[in-house]
Amino acid sequence: MEYRYERKMFIENISRKEVEIYVKNHPAFFREIFYARNINNVYFDFIDLINFQDNIIGNVDRLKYRIRWYGDLFTEIENARLELKIKKGHVGTKKMFPLKNFKFCKGISGSDLIKVISNSSVDELVKLKVESQKPVVLNRYKRTYYESLDKKFRITIDDEQMFCKINTFQNTFLNRIIDNDNVVLELKYNKSHDLEAQSILNKIPFRISKSSKYSRGVELFYV
Repeated sequence: MEYRYERKMFIENISRKEVEIYVKNHPAFFREIFYARNINNVYFDFIDLINFQDNIIGNVDRLKYRIRWYGDLFTEIENARLELKIKKGHVGTKKMFPLKNFKFCKGISGSDLIKVISNSSVDELVKLKVESQKPVVLNRYKRTYYESLDKKFRITIDDEQMFCKINTFQNTFLNRIIDNDNVVLELKYNKSHDLEAQSILNKIPFRISKSSKYSRGVELFYV
């Protein structure tokens, strides 16, 4: 697994189009490389929210479990995957397992989502870890993708964010919060390009900030 940097910037009260202007005018010649798409995530955590606490206190080694899929939210889900988001200091990587198709709809329970993982081709130790947790937060956002001319750096821009609390039993998904006012920009690059990254960051007029969508969702509903 290759580790990379993800430099995040939480940008308040500005539109995605305004942020894109800065990105497109960057001297590294960032250009859109993929169509904009919606990303859906269901995050898991232990009863005492250990994963959330690790992020808040800044533990060097952190691990988050999530189900991710693209496109519609309430539908028959194809090509979903279980992702282990692994963080070691300032760099991170992901380990992914494909999941069997399942229907995500109103009335689905936390245990239904656990069963999806249990019935898929997922490492047995990973299954045991997930089964000791529960789904906690659903989040959804629109993402656009950019890459520098030399292909060493990528930028993603996320907006139209939605957060929803997930219960152990049947979910109506009525307890949700919509955020159309803020944007998250991420600069992503391999460890080998870290020295060059500063010149890229110097031309981005936003500050690096601690910005975890999962932690934000927990703070909205549990803290």
